[in-house]
Amino acid sequence: MQAELFSIEQLKRHAITLAEQHQRGLRTGPDRLLPRLADNERVLQEAYDVVTRDVVSGQGIVPAEAWLLDNFYVIEQQISLARRHLPRGFSSQLPGLVTGPLAGFPRMYELALELISHMDGRVDNDNVTSFIATYQSVEPLMLGELWAFPIMLQLALLENLRCVGLRIAEGREEYNAAVRWADRMLETAETEPRQLIRLLAEFANADIPLTASFVEEFYDRLREQGAALGFVQTWVEQQLLEQGVTPGSLSEAAARNAAANQISMANSIGSLRFIDTMDWAEFVESLSIVEKILRDDPMDSGGAKEGYSGQDFATRDRYRHVVEDLAGRSRFDEAEVASRAIELAQQSAAKAGRHDRRSHVGYYLIDRGRRQLEELIGYQPTIASRLSRWRKDLRFPLYVGPVLLFSMLATAIVLASLAPYAGEYVRRVPEGFEWSRWLLTIPLFIAASALATPLVNLLATLTMRPRVLPRMNFSRGIPAHHRTMVVVPTLLTSRQEADDLLEALEIRYLGNRDANLFFALLTDFADASEETLPEDEALLEYARKGIETLNETYKDDRPCAFYLFHRPRRWNPYERVWMGYERKRGKLAQFN
Repeated sequence: MQAELFSIEQLKRHAITLAEQHQRGLRTGPDRLLPRLADNERVLQEAYDVVTRDVVSGQGIVPAEAWLLDNFYVIEQQISLARRHLPRGFSSQLPGLVTGPLAGFPRMYELALELISHMDGRVDNDNVTSFIATYQSVEPLMLGELWAFPIMLQLALLENLRCVGLRIAEGREEYNAAVRWADRMLETAETEPRQLIRLLAEFANADIPLTASFVEEFYDRLREQGAALGFVQTWVEQQLLEQGVTPGSLSEAAARNAAANQISMANSIGSLRFIDTMDWAEFVESLSIVEKILRDDPMDSGGAKEGYSGQDFATRDRYRHVVEDLAGRSRFDEAEVASRAIELAQQSAAKAGRHDRRSHVGYYLIDRGRRQLEELIGYQPTIASRLSRWRKDLRFPLYVGPVLLFSMLATAIVLASLAPYAGEYVRRVPEGFEWSRWLLTIPLFIAASALATPLVNLLATLTMRPRVLPRMNFSRGIPAHHRTMVVVPTLLTSRQEADDLLEALEIRYLGNRDANLFFALLTDFADASEETLPEDEALLEYARKGIETLNETYKDDRPCAFYLFHRPRRWNPYERVWMGYERKRGKLAQFN
């Protein structure tokens, strides 16, 4: 994967060239990424074994080989992670290339390879973002492609490490070959000098490539012996001259190759670690075309951030994935689907105002307006989607039906088992009283329904996924227009109870010290036979002073963070007692 190294500006121009050249289509044929990963793993393991074997035997190693040995555990971890994050068939969901040497591979894989090769394995936030952003200025990428880019980078870095590992292993094999031939010639020169000519002829017939690694070590070992092997050195020099090189230039080339391997190995290992630390969610959002379109939500007009822009990441990501799913089964691409949803929201905002729920883009993505959007884009739901919608439309019959069916079945089984014992009783009952058997059926049905209802509830929780509500993003504090109050509905029964409530309220405040968050106690007196009791006034005054003390203690933060809301007793004619109206539910309803 050695290629010309680019600056950021050159990299941007190269991204434009790739975007203009790429011809993409749906990927067909077997998955090619997993076999490629397996092959890279095999080559890297073989390179590691070659270097390890020589280290064990006491031979010295070059810096690039030391990098491979010291960081091979990182490579193994990354291969394991890549295999886990690359399920079979994953690449079939991504647009693939239809021409070129990587035809059949996802285009994001080629983009990753190009980035790695022209950056010599060095990946950082700047070059990744600049490269992809420039590519998208010509050819927009799908949302799934942006999310797939980290794993593609990981695979491309492993590919680069494979190339470096292959060069290291080849260099080590060439070094070992040079040592073997040099040692044979040195030994022959000492023991049988007349056989040197024959050995040189054998060496020439072996047709060994005179590479930089081989010549450097072979030449240095022969040179140490002086004139004894001078004619062998002369023969080697002559062969090199015929190739247009010299021993000195090959030594320089060997040094450059060793340095290049070391730098590429170090860059690739560092980039693998970078992939684990980069905020890819921010990367996807900053480059997503769909994200830019959805941020035109009418509810966010005027910088209010009451709609899409003000929601948390999980909610925004859910909206984007809905756009992705809709585009996958319609005649529009993702950007066009998002634009149609925004247009529907803008039309509603023009009619009912931007605060109407139909003016939020989410109404057309995850709420009742979705079918309107589907009709607009020609969406074709899957069979599973149709069944899910049918289930939602008939959710009441589908819930009540099994309860009634199970109750009737259980009742029938019990009645059938009691039939032999009930027959004699029925015969003894005067004519006209046979309806008395229903006196047993009704309580049996009620008892069976009491068992059937929790069983159906359990079945529903096991087969149906919960619907997650959209959430606003208050990670940087609650905005002033969303200020709220934490309330604790409770009974005020004693001074000790009041102290405990005030302490718990203070703890809640200390754990949530937000300028737009307030805290309150919603209190009632305990039920009583009279509207007021002698100790009521003193107990209420004690709680009120406790709230004032809390406000005084934390007045430097902000004034009046704590409140007390108390209700008098009312007569309840059904329970024949004086009490707080509807107790806990009543407190919350009246507070709201």
